Amino acid sequence: MSDPRPGLSARSRKFVGTVLMVFLVLGWALVAMALAQGRVTTLPAFWQFLAYVVLGIGWIVPAAVLIRWMQRHDRRPDTL
Repeated sequence: MSDPRPGLSARSRKFVGTVLMVFLVLGWALVAMALAQGRVTTLPAFWQFLAYVVLGIGWIVPAAVLIRWMQRHDRRPDTL
């Protein structure tokens, strides 16, 4: 029995993931800069520190999920 939706090959997943990663990093950087220039500057010092930490390393979680998806192995066809 073959899967009607075979999915992307590993090579295709890596290409799509790389493109998505570039957009993720660029988008995150633009949003982080906009927030850091606007809202964060009005906060007390402790909350500024916390906001800068979250804005600085918050992109790692979505990037890790994307990298895990990119590294999945191809599905093997069923053999007898």
